Amino acid sequence: MVELVSNKKPPRGLRPRLRRALQRLMEELGVGDKAVTVILTGDRRTRALKRAWWGEDEATDVLSFPHYEPGDPFVPPHLGDIWISLDTARRQAEARGAPLEEEVLVLAAHGLWHLLGHDHQKEEDWEGFRRVQERILAL
Repeated sequence: MVELVSNKKPPRGLRPRLRRALQRLMEELGVGDKAVTVILTGDRRTRALKRAWWGEDEATDVLSFPHYEPGDPFVPPHLGDIWISLDTARRQAEARGAPLEEEVLVLAAHGLWHLLGHDHQKEEDWEGFRRVQERILAL
């Protein structure tokens, strides 16, 4: 189940497409019976969260907060929260010449991959992120 919270008004039509595509991606990844919350917000909020949790005083596009320690044998019904800054997503979409809706889908897939315990410390770690980010656009 995908729960959406809008702290900032998303573009028309984004919410149903995001909910549907992310749920389908979760099913493909074997966690369709789990829940995530996606919070659509702005730069001010992601900056405050990044400062509080990582000590970095800058806005970011997406933050993931798992509700469990990935790798634990018990995976709770709610995997965690994905915070997406619509401000940063808009700038990134414009820079790539892509629609904002697609950028938000890519960020949601990126956040979900983090919730599933993946990180991108090394270049080879990015492969899984690229795969899910491309896949969500097809759903």
